[in-house]
Amino acid sequence: MSTQRVPLEALQKIRQHLKSGLVVPESENNPNLYADVEEPPTPESLDGLSSLFHFGGSLEEAIQMPNNQGQWFISATNPGDVIMKLPGVKLKPHFRLVSYLFRMDNDGTSATWALPESFSTTAHLEKALLIAGGRDTPPKPEAALTDFMAAIEGDNSPMSFIIASLLRREILEMGKMGRVAGWTHHCLINTLPAARWQWRIETPKDFSPKVRVFLDGRVAIEFFTCRTVAPIALFQHVDQYPAGHYHAKHLDRAIAIAQAPSQNGKKPA
Repeated sequence: MSTQRVPLEALQKIRQHLKSGLVVPESENNPNLYADVEEPPTPESLDGLSSLFHFGGSLEEAIQMPNNQGQWFISATNPGDVIMKLPGVKLKPHFRLVSYLFRMDNDGTSATWALPESFSTTAHLEKALLIAGGRDTPPKPEAALTDFMAAIEGDNSPMSFIIASLLRREILEMGKMGRVAGWTHHCLINTLPAARWQWRIETPKDFSPKVRVFLDGRVAIEFFTCRTVAPIALFQHVDQYPAGHYHAKHLDRAIAIAQAPSQNGKKPA
């Protein structure tokens, strides 16, 4: 077994690339802003053209338009675009990632699937909307893989696996708002932040991101984050990849909780 430490700065750059690329159009994040607009706004760039497809009128009634009334709809965002510039990983040929969004007032969630390109037509994606339920029953289009990471392949380099772990978490977070947004509040760390911690496990000796490669081809990655909203906590993330695959078993657990300062303002002994 070999262990490789990954510079925190490298992971932060990868995560920033993912975060900037996995952004849904404003017309989908806040559909109510466009509900009473008769004419769509003029796009400032090619990226803005996606918003033109989310205004009523000429579109078929069968298409579920972006809304904040708790009805799932198809997102114009293509999560696969962000993968094209990632080193070491890519989408398998003839597969596509598609996403659905759910909005209820200022709260919202998402569901992303990988499916063959032949099943990614609008007609196929719309069929899934007919049997979708509430927040916890998202649309699942025909032929969709159970885990979208099963449509990811790579060069099997140590770095490619930790990139895959970040990719999975960022895609799962894409389009989430309000109380269901969680990963966005996690900050990658490589040292213990200053706080009064109440530990749930033995204090780790090394917080640096790591990739372990086993002789049989299995790969395990480990990294740590600090959740920056209350309750402030430290998290350990461990993903175990079978040989030659990029869909893993995942462990995300809180290992320490930051205790509140003492009432009298004095530092604890």
